[in-house]
Amino acid sequence: MRSRIRLILLTILLPKAAWAFTLPTVRLGLEQAKGPEQMATVLQIILLLTILSVAPALLLMLTSFTRLAVVFSLLRHALGTQQTPPNQVLIALALFLTFFIMSPVFSQAYQQAVRPYLDGEIGDEEFFKSVLKPFREFMFRNTREKDLALMIKLSRGERPASKEDVKTLSLIPAFMISELRSAFEIGFLLYIPFLIIDMVVASVLLSMGMMMLPPVMISLPLKILLFVLVDGWNLLVGSLVKSFF
Repeated sequence: MRSRIRLILLTILLPKAAWAFTLPTVRLGLEQAKGPEQMATVLQIILLLTILSVAPALLLMLTSFTRLAVVFSLLRHALGTQQTPPNQVLIALALFLTFFIMSPVFSQAYQQAVRPYLDGEIGDEEFFKSVLKPFREFMFRNTREKDLALMIKLSRGERPASKEDVKTLSLIPAFMISELRSAFEIGFLLYIPFLIIDMVVASVLLSMGMMMLPPVMISLPLKILLFVLVDGWNLLVGSLVKSFF
């Protein structure tokens, strides 16, 4: 009986609730373009949406994120801690350090490009050039000439007379190659002390005849203890940040 009463009340109250809370409608339609100007606007919107979908990944490649992320990943493998710290923690740390390192570049880009563009002092073309300028200076400081020469040679372009003549499409991959090289060099130096601990532990266990005991069970706590005693995170983060200045 109670269930029937509830059903009757719901049938009475639901239409009133529906009228009380009206939702806006969204309409999507495809209409024939009335002129080339309208078609150009549609193409610009599609191009803008496509760029926005990949913009975060592209912007990260222009910063110090690549070196930081690779070094933290190599450190975790050197320690042998598998998934500790987790990927979310390492990526978050790399992102915050990237914002810290790139803050002068972001500030310069805002002062020279974003603010004048919002005030209507410069146009679209000058805006993009002004935004890229501080990022290009940062990439030039951290790019090897050998890697830059390789990308210019592969592009089959003329030898640039100055930095302004270097195309951004050639500078970005050269910068990324240089960042990967620097990250692997730092990772190699990180591996050496932990590799020595692994070798010592394995030799001691072998000499004691404990061949069935995995050396990782003994070496892992020792490596973590060594990393904590030398204040490894402080040294590593400090060295990484100083390497960009």
